[in-house]
Amino acid sequence: MATVLITGGSGFIGSHLAETLIARGNRVLIMDDLSSGTLENIRPLLSNRLCTFIHSNVQTCKDLVEIVDSTDVVFHLAATVGVLNVLRDPLYTIRNNTTSTHAVLEAAAHKKRKVVVASTSEVYGKSMKAPLQEEDELVLGATTKPRWSYAASKIVGEFSALAWHEEKQLPVVITRLFNTIGPRQTGKYGMVVPRFLTQALRRENLTVYGTGKQSRCFTYVADTVEWLVCLSETASAVGQVFNVGNPEETTIQALAELVIHVTGVQTGISYVPYESAYSQQFEEPERRVPDITKLQSITHCSPRVQLREALVRTRDWFISNPSRLIENPPGTQRVSEGSSEAGGSQVHVRPPAL
Repeated sequence: MATVLITGGSGFIGSHLAETLIARGNRVLIMDDLSSGTLENIRPLLSNRLCTFIHSNVQTCKDLVEIVDSTDVVFHLAATVGVLNVLRDPLYTIRNNTTSTHAVLEAAAHKKRKVVVASTSEVYGKSMKAPLQEEDELVLGATTKPRWSYAASKIVGEFSALAWHEEKQLPVVITRLFNTIGPRQTGKYGMVVPRFLTQALRRENLTVYGTGKQSRCFTYVADTVEWLVCLSETASAVGQVFNVGNPEETTIQALAELVIHVTGVQTGISYVPYESAYSQQFEEPERRVPDITKLQSITHCSPRVQLREALVRTRDWFISNPSRLIENPPGTQRVSEGSSEAGGSQVHVRPPAL
């Protein structure tokens, strides 16, 4: 079976990918500096003879070429993630995302190892087109808006990968991941689903930034992993860009209401302006819906887990792992049963009977 390197392999998606590949009999090398991933995510794998953990940053790993040479395919997932990280440290975000991708591509070019590059739906920027197709124009905001530094750094990664493919015949596959959710995802960097679940399970008002009318599509992590594996094994995917996501669209307000429903908690929703939650310079796309026609045509796979079931599975994981709840979710405000006291405008939502 193939030997696989996963950079960022102790993170949320990386740990699920490693678990799946090892279960298939692959030898898996996990490289991570644990800056955002955790050993807890991969602890059950560490005793498996098929798993090797390399505690290192991709950019500073002296043995990167030798490690990549020993593999058949590289999944490059290592990156700075989360809105809060990007806003707090845009310089590190730009340097980390661009430099690590270049290092992996350069190392892979030595023996032309296949690289599956994890990009992001953020590259579409403020485009209001829906659904979004891979060949659509990318619409970023002004450089004075720090949010777009993340999107720009991932766009550079895509251009770099395609350039290596065109000029050096390096086999690359680019995957634009839309919002992925599931067990092990942390909300401390701004991810909405673990933040909502933490607040609901602690009987706190769910904090919605903006009006709540902005919409997103959420993909269960097992579906994302299945697509990543399929693309890595499909020769015709090389040199291509793919949207990877579930096109089931929901507003953030509806998401909050569904979280309240699946947790069975009587609590409310508080609405906080973006400028209060982040800064005056913050911008948020209103829609982000993937067209996955191209992905489905080449993998013959469709989403297996829809949003409600994904939330139920993630809820159950948090209940079984209470230590993984966020310590202080951004915007948290504890309320008593039936109370509607909280800062900002709000609506109290009573969950229907389960």
